[in-house]
Amino acid sequence: MLRQHSSIHLIFSFLSGIVLLFILAPLLRLLLAPGIDGLLGAISDEKISHSIAFTLLMAMLTTLVTGLFVVPFAWLMARSHFRFKALINAMIDLPVMIPHSAAGIALLGIINRESLLGQWTSSMGINFVDRPAGIAIAMAFVSLPYLFNASRDAFASVPLHFEKAAMNLGSNRWKTFLYISLPLAGRGILSGYVLMFGRAMSEFGAIIIIAYHPMVTPVMIFDRFNAFGLSSAQAVAALFVLISLIVFVTLRLLTKTQTDARN
Repeated sequence: MLRQHSSIHLIFSFLSGIVLLFILAPLLRLLLAPGIDGLLGAISDEKISHSIAFTLLMAMLTTLVTGLFVVPFAWLMARSHFRFKALINAMIDLPVMIPHSAAGIALLGIINRESLLGQWTSSMGINFVDRPAGIAIAMAFVSLPYLFNASRDAFASVPLHFEKAAMNLGSNRWKTFLYISLPLAGRGILSGYVLMFGRAMSEFGAIIIIAYHPMVTPVMIFDRFNAFGLSSAQAVAALFVLISLIVFVTLRLLTKTQTDARN
């Protein structure tokens, strides 16, 4: 039995090493390719630094605003039972399943200036094509399933009798949601926010269809590759990946610290 236990650990460790190597090798090669001079040059390039800052800001605002709609929807789906619930859950996952360039085409069909929505918003001075608003819509469309699924599962894991006990003690539905359901599901929801933010900041396919300009960093990497070749694109990509890793790890540590403090 001990030999079998050791052999399965050995085989699974080998397979795990292959998976880690598959993920880390290209990233390490990318980070090392431009060298210190290349990274410093990318940092000093005002267009690159502005694009990275703009991308992070748009991803953050998109995540925060979209969360105001997605988190209540996730609670409703976790606590409701109706005939087409499975179908609606599947529909939420569609942006993850379809090619993101196709998602961009689909979005462009309803937000372009000739569409009914586009004509109505244009009359109020709001346009989406080649505008930050269009970038936000593309980011939200492809990334909201991550927040929705994490929040729904987090709410579903909250014991229902906790909510019923609070309501039996005189709490209304709003107070029960704010002081019982939301805090207990907080860790899963925060993880969903982090995943949505990370997915939003890395989006390329849908954004390039809707808004080539203003240029988010994934689009800039593509543009530099087409215009100047691999070495130029590597410097931008390496800097963006490095900043993304720092932001992502920081958010993960902050969410872990907050949830540990609550527990």
